[in-house]
Amino acid sequence: MGKKSKRNKKSINQAERKGVIKLKIHPLFFALGFYYALTGKLFLFFTVTVCALMHELGHSFVAEAHGYSLNKITLMPFGAIVSGEVDGLKSKDQILIALAGPMVNLSVSLFFIALWWIYPDCYPYTETAVYASLSLALVNIIPAYPLDGGRVVYAVFSTYMGKKRAGIICKILGVTLGLALIVAFFLIKDKNFSLLLFGVFVLVGACGIEKGGSYLRAYPVLSTQCLLRGAPVKKQAIDGSVTVKKLLSVLERGCVNEVVVYKNGKPLGLLTWEKLQVILTTADLYQPIERFVHL
Repeated sequence: MGKKSKRNKKSINQAERKGVIKLKIHPLFFALGFYYALTGKLFLFFTVTVCALMHELGHSFVAEAHGYSLNKITLMPFGAIVSGEVDGLKSKDQILIALAGPMVNLSVSLFFIALWWIYPDCYPYTETAVYASLSLALVNIIPAYPLDGGRVVYAVFSTYMGKKRAGIICKILGVTLGLALIVAFFLIKDKNFSLLLFGVFVLVGACGIEKGGSYLRAYPVLSTQCLLRGAPVKKQAIDGSVTVKKLLSVLERGCVNEVVVYKNGKPLGLLTWEKLQVILTTADLYQPIERFVHL
């Protein structure tokens, strides 16, 4: 089996698990939870965890809108990391998806702050959520991989100097910041173990930057169970200028999708379910679908 066939098979296997997000917990997450429990701040730790999951929902929502899906969420001491892999993701999409998480946290903070003006009595119950969300937003925009700010820097640098050089620069930034935080922990008299864990987190994340992207293609597939129940046929009409990436976001799950492609208001051809599977697993994400009608 050739390299391309193996990649296609891998993509199909990943797609069959689409919609099932695996939750993994990093050992440092338990370490931080233990530290907060010892210091009597377990409620704060729980609040931060909820805010971190909301952070990932922000990534998930924007990723789905761009035709991608989360594969796995790993809870980390200061947030979470999404994992998976996709080829050909443009820098603009990488940046939008990366910034979605911090924007959700910032929106949550602003919502509760605005609520204080309307219902001041809710302040004692929402103060922790505000500061936890705001902290996650600010921490994640730090330009150090694997934080969201580091992903933005990596995406921008990749555009102008290639992935290899961008990876080296981001790794240097991450390692430098991680080591600086660890050294600061030992130099400061009042020890803050959160600082130490954050430094280790950034250091480990920076060393793993070469592992690849964070999202996988989210094209629909039909399982045997779905076919046994009877899957409906969904037929849509789409202009030929629509990209493969856009097509990924409009197809419906659990259906036999068929697409009638139009050009200048006239039908150009039909993309059957079988042809769609080939296009969605192998084609360049940013190519117009009209190029594949007569293949």
